[in-house]
Amino acid sequence: MAFFQDMVSIFKKRELPFIESFQQSAGVYTFRFEKAEDVTWKAGQHGLFTITHQKIKDHTRPFTIASFPEEGIIQLTMKVSEQPSEFKKAILSLEDGDTIKMAGPVGSFYLKENTPTVLIAGGIGITPFRSMIKQIEADHHSHTQVQLLYLESTKPHLFQEELDDLAKKTSVQVTYLDQRDDLNKALDKCISSYSNNGRFFVAGPKSMVAATTTYLQNQNIRKRHIKKDTFYGY
Repeated sequence: MAFFQDMVSIFKKRELPFIESFQQSAGVYTFRFEKAEDVTWKAGQHGLFTITHQKIKDHTRPFTIASFPEEGIIQLTMKVSEQPSEFKKAILSLEDGDTIKMAGPVGSFYLKENTPTVLIAGGIGITPFRSMIKQIEADHHSHTQVQLLYLESTKPHLFQEELDDLAKKTSVQVTYLDQRDDLNKALDKCISSYSNNGRFFVAGPKSMVAATTTYLQNQNIRKRHIKKDTFYGY
């Protein structure tokens, strides 16, 4: 059913009026767009976004939506290097009155079951989890044992102040890490606690997602209990 819903959704393209952009931290920018009343998504899903105010070659790219529907905006947060791609140069140039198009949202990277869950973020991979935790807060319920393990080599971690505040308001436990070995140790604790009942969501750069997935499978976590969201950095 989810596959067919995605197929229908992907053909619906909507124009999103640009609201604002700002630098979130070094090399990381946030872009906000107006949300039409009939647009909704599950926290963690992504859309296909198309540049329309300029003519560029690779004008469509997938990005995770960092906001959740009740916020009333569509927020994208992404890394922008010193030599950005043509797409990111174009999105940085957005001004009042400009729009972009979004198809979707699509994807199965969202919370479905009220089971012990570990959210594993690497760098900019925190964006879907920001959306998920905001949704948990808005729903006013305690999802069974949600832990966020956030691996980032630079400090402070993206959204850290906001995440700390959300952790106080929800049952979500947040752990900040800056070393790969520390992540594996934290995963070992989660695995021993949750046995075969845990669900693991991994989001981040390709190498981090691959390494974490392999580590989990080597610890006898079933493949169907692991969800992945790979960020390619274009």
